[in-house]
Amino acid sequence: MKKVIVFAGSNSKKSINKQLATYASELLENTTIELLDLNDFSLPVFGVDLEEEQGIPENAIKFLDKIKSSNGIILSLAEHNGAYSAVFKNLFDWMSRAEQKTFMNKPMLLMAASPGGRGGASVLAIAKDRFPRHDAKIIEVFSMPFFGTNFLDGKIIDDTLNLELTTKVKEFNKAI
Repeated sequence: MKKVIVFAGSNSKKSINKQLATYASELLENTTIELLDLNDFSLPVFGVDLEEEQGIPENAIKFLDKIKSSNGIILSLAEHNGAYSAVFKNLFDWMSRAEQKTFMNKPMLLMAASPGGRGGASVLAIAKDRFPRHDAKIIEVFSMPFFGTNFLDGKIIDDTLNLELTTKVKEFNKAI
């Protein structure tokens, strides 16, 4: 059976991106889902001096192992000041020191959710540019604007957005 890792680029306990990623994963068929929480992969702030002194932290290696053992990745990025959240950027920095090709050519459904109308457009633009250089195979991209209005009780309630995500999940499912 196919295995997909699912996570949000956030460490918020109430992460709207974790809610979106979880919902998207529930739309997959014949797939084992492993929901990851960045809080379970605590890391020191990346620095070359720290890396020289202590090496790559075990939690960065453990996260890479999760990617390696999967058939695909569902990632919903939080947008902080137009970019990745600090917790995701730190994990990404550590993983890329251990393996330049961080995403190992695994099919990816890349998403972002936000309370505002842009739906994480800035962070998605950064990721769409950067991730392929780290061997991400981005199959589909989904932006979720106005999360508080469009998502309720664990699902998208806007029919147009829900159809868009469902279609993109099906394409992702074909790729894994």
